[in-house]
Amino acid sequence: MTARRTVEGAGYGALLRTPGAWTFLVPGFAARLPYAMLGLGTVLLVHHTHGSYGTAGTVAAVAAVAQALVGPQSGRLADRLGQAAVLVPGVLLHAVSVTALIVLALSGAPVWALFAAAAPAGASVPQIGAMVRARWVVRLGGPDGSAGGPMLGTAFAFESVTDEFTFVIGPVIATALATAVAPPAGLITEAALTVGGGLAFAAQRRTAPARHPRPAAGERRASALAVPGARLLTLAFLGIGSVFGAVQVSMTAFAEQDGRPGLSGVVYGVFACGSMLSGVLYGMASWRRSAQQRMVLGYLVLVLGCCTLWAMPNLVALAAAGLVCGLAVAPNLITGYTLVETLVPADAKTEAFTWLTGAIGLGLAVGSTVAGQLADSVGPWAGFLVPVAGTGAAFAVLLALRGLLAGPAVGGRTAAHGGGPVEAATTHLTSAALD
Repeated sequence: MTARRTVEGAGYGALLRTPGAWTFLVPGFAARLPYAMLGLGTVLLVHHTHGSYGTAGTVAAVAAVAQALVGPQSGRLADRLGQAAVLVPGVLLHAVSVTALIVLALSGAPVWALFAAAAPAGASVPQIGAMVRARWVVRLGGPDGSAGGPMLGTAFAFESVTDEFTFVIGPVIATALATAVAPPAGLITEAALTVGGGLAFAAQRRTAPARHPRPAAGERRASALAVPGARLLTLAFLGIGSVFGAVQVSMTAFAEQDGRPGLSGVVYGVFACGSMLSGVLYGMASWRRSAQQRMVLGYLVLVLGCCTLWAMPNLVALAAAGLVCGLAVAPNLITGYTLVETLVPADAKTEAFTWLTGAIGLGLAVGSTVAGQLADSVGPWAGFLVPVAGTGAAFAVLLALRGLLAGPAVGGRTAAHGGGPVEAATTHLTSAALD
């Protein structure tokens, strides 16, 4: 078996036989599924009670912005205090906040009151995806999570596929519950899954990363964003988030205009299914190009895929175009997570993963807000121009500053030692990809 196949083509079966993996994967899946339900569940409920996609998209955006701003701070706390110490109070606050949002919406409360409930609901979204990735680093690397093992690329591919799978079934579940049962049913289920899955995940302490309560003597702790390459990847993920937000709202509006509102979750699920499929294949492939090159090329494909959505004449064509566009999403997510893991020091990995997740949430917020306004004022097709603009701008910056993705980690314990396991992982992954 060649080195490059070991790094990025290792089998999923071998990955899932990693000792202790299933103890955090199962509750982690239950707790991360609500992430794909919160936005659409909010849009469907608020549109039902207030009659505007612009208002619904804005309320969902408030939750997403709060998640994007607070999420990285919770990731930083998880690195310092441990994952359980952050998760347990977080999921309980989330359940209370979502309940308040449902009650306020059904009572016809003013929009500002919905914002007041949506903000803590978003801020308390558990950062399960980042925490699972941090646990993979521990399982597959060193005991302190300071180095990436040879199967880490496959693990990140698996996680991106899992993320996309939640976006396949999450919107379908939220739409089915909101349209066939009751408008708030999607959000009620979301809150229940968050609490149950989050508490079960927090209970799995044996697989959790070690806490980093304070820097060791002679070392300093820096934010993950002190690494220039991490900042660039955060911007790239912001553009990807604009795709999720704008496509979700625009597809919902398009389905209603087409007279089949119940199919909005299915059409969006097809889009996510394309990403899931490409993620599975991406994690199994052997790559000769470096991760930096793949990030740039993959992002260009994403921009081109987004350019087709606005011109689709019906739901069938839109689903087909969404499937093709979705094929470009997961490869960028996988490569981005792989790159940021090699760039940041061990005591900031959960924070780094959370910044990427938060950037997706912030891009989702902006995308859903702008797309909702355009869908109300111009038409659903106009909302699909938002991801074109978002990914196009991010790609221009990514192309200009792509050299930052090859730089060594700075700050934290890696810089303090003048090079170490993170740099070794970078060299190993890059040389394997070029083999």
